[in-house]
Amino acid sequence: MAEKIATRAAYGKALVALAEEYPELVVLDADLASATMTKDFAAAYPERFFDMGIAEANMTGFAAGLGTCGKKPFVNSFAIFTAGRAWEQVRNSVAYPRLNVKCVGSHGGLSVGEDGATHQCVEDLALMRAIPGMLVVNPCDGNEMRAAVRALLEYDGPAYLRLGRMAVETVTDSVEGYSFELGKAVKLREGTDATVCATGLMVQRALAAADMLAEKGVSVRVLDFHTIKPLDAEAVCAAARETGCIVTSEEHSVIGGLGSAVAECVSGCCPVPVVRHGVEDVFGRSGKAELVLEHYGLTAAGIAEKVEKAVSLKK
Repeated sequence: MAEKIATRAAYGKALVALAEEYPELVVLDADLASATMTKDFAAAYPERFFDMGIAEANMTGFAAGLGTCGKKPFVNSFAIFTAGRAWEQVRNSVAYPRLNVKCVGSHGGLSVGEDGATHQCVEDLALMRAIPGMLVVNPCDGNEMRAAVRALLEYDGPAYLRLGRMAVETVTDSVEGYSFELGKAVKLREGTDATVCATGLMVQRALAAADMLAEKGVSVRVLDFHTIKPLDAEAVCAAARETGCIVTSEEHSVIGGLGSAVAECVSGCCPVPVVRHGVEDVFGRSGKAELVLEHYGLTAAGIAEKVEKAVSLKK
């Protein structure tokens, strides 16, 4: 049976597991260690953990200072605060001087559930993607998150890492030949009629949609875009040429995130139909995570519907 774990939980475990190997790693949190899952690191390495209180902008500036001293700071809060409240500090104090600070946004997307629209950040990928030189990473499962944390520790420069609150099925560990590389999409399923480019928890739903469509005779390629920026243009353009249409799927606004990045790429290399699947230009609403996702159509069936539309457009 596949492991089911929230990416935030896998992240917390990865920090502890890698702490001895990377002594420069320091962790900062804004009074949310029990939610962002940095609490275990705090318990194991109290001298390398800084609880900055509910002061995200100050925390980010403090982390920038640590970055100038050779440390590898991971700055943690909810996505709405890391990407939203502290955006100016991320831009001017971290990204502009290109410091080695990793900005971590937990509880991203609609799957925050009962916390409601104010905390369901569906704009964070767009906000971070717009900052020059900012790496943007959104792993889909526990296995991929663990690989991402190690890769980010090796990466010298500013980055944004999105974590999810809800437990999700681990799928990448069962993919033959799977390997994680920043900036490189992973082909999880081969297909010839259409391609689904998915990120985060929509990857598992894209695989389920591919299974549903296979029963109808539609062959769907599934690409896992754990890195939103830099986008793997080679994988996108190959998918456009070889399958003739693309659907993007993300737990994020259809404006500014993966869908926008793929559409921009396709328009320049191989113009084909691109249908974006995600949160339309609206805010979220409170409710149990799965019910909220279903309400907004972020389901396997929702992806399958978009694929059928994309296939019809290329005829």
